[in-house]
Amino acid sequence: MTQRSRYALRAMLFLAEHPAGGPPIPMNRIAEAANVPRKFLELILADLREAMLLHSHRGKMGGYCLSRPTHLISLGEIVRVIEGPLALVPCVSRTAYRPCKDCKDEASCAIRIAMARVRDETARILDGTSLADAVAEDLAAA
Repeated sequence: MTQRSRYALRAMLFLAEHPAGGPPIPMNRIAEAANVPRKFLELILADLREAMLLHSHRGKMGGYCLSRPTHLISLGEIVRVIEGPLALVPCVSRTAYRPCKDCKDEASCAIRIAMARVRDETARILDGTSLADAVAEDLAAA
């Protein structure tokens, strides 16, 4: 996982801790709380907004808020917006499949078989964990 994905997750988790329907959270506040450089956060939030995971509000009282309830946004969605497919190799990707150029037999390739299991488990965990789950786990650990 890249630093960009970690920043996106931290920003979204910070927003998830605020009540739905509350005022938008200014970018400076998100950057400070999530410990993300403001210029970098600006690009990340734009990607998340384009993916319709966030709403942005302009003006003096502007900022960002989640576009859906926290239980309806998975960590998998966030990571895919930032990183693209979860698969570590293109031959097991469900959304961006490409055969490996140097593979002789995809059906019996041990690497492909192992990476398919990694992809499936990664997707199961990330898609099965909502922002609400992650915030609740974080609060329980505190």
